[in-house]
Amino acid sequence: MTTKKQLMNQLEAMGIRPGDTVAIHTSLRAVGPVEGRAEGFLDALREYLSQGLLVVPTHTWASVNPENPVFDVRHSIPCIGVLPQIAAFHPSGVRSLHATHSVAVFGRRAAEYAAYDRESCTPTPEKGCFGRLYEERAKILLVGVGQERDTFLHVCEEILDVPQRLTPHSFSVRIIDEAGHEETREIYKHYNPVCAHISENFVKFDPPLSKCGAVTEGRLGEAAVKVCDAVAMQDEVLRLWRLSDRDLTVDSRLLPESW
Repeated sequence: MTTKKQLMNQLEAMGIRPGDTVAIHTSLRAVGPVEGRAEGFLDALREYLSQGLLVVPTHTWASVNPENPVFDVRHSIPCIGVLPQIAAFHPSGVRSLHATHSVAVFGRRAAEYAAYDRESCTPTPEKGCFGRLYEERAKILLVGVGQERDTFLHVCEEILDVPQRLTPHSFSVRIIDEAGHEETREIYKHYNPVCAHISENFVKFDPPLSKCGAVTEGRLGEAAVKVCDAVAMQDEVLRLWRLSDRDLTVDSRLLPESW
């Protein structure tokens, strides 16, 4: 069993500093047994990053749709695993008001950071919580998962306005905050007529990202970790997109080695 102290030592060994901004996608199964179970894992991250920010995705894209156009920050359950479900309702966190791609933020600037999603109408806008990881010079930890789970890469597609990434039409969603106040927002969701799961093809970015040093390796518990530098990653992925005359992630074709 991995103790909280050991988890903190592993974070330090990966070059993560207590004042950093860190976003994390996690397979707890890959991490293995941890002191305090899932809650203990989250506690170790929160405590280590007490001087910085911890950003945990708490997505609800599977349940918020035209048939169920409601996001209630107090009750809407994340659709992406156990850790997000714990983080979404943790008393120390602040959950952003994004209808489909909310995050739970922990740290001294949590409320300020979560507010970046207050006007988000697309899944990952440049000025939203995921897009701001670039300005924060954040690290993104892929714990026991690969680039296919890296929501940050969708930011690059929005910056470039890649065609056929969003639904052709928006729909109205009721967004309810912690105090029970409601607002209505028009939102777009991810959509592509050819490939239902675009992110599955993000793995093709692994070789160039590793080669340029944007991604390094580490461990957390028993899980292999990809430590992604948000600035280097975004710069490299935008470079690759701009070299191409085709849609890079609509299929699984590998990128040319010459790039």
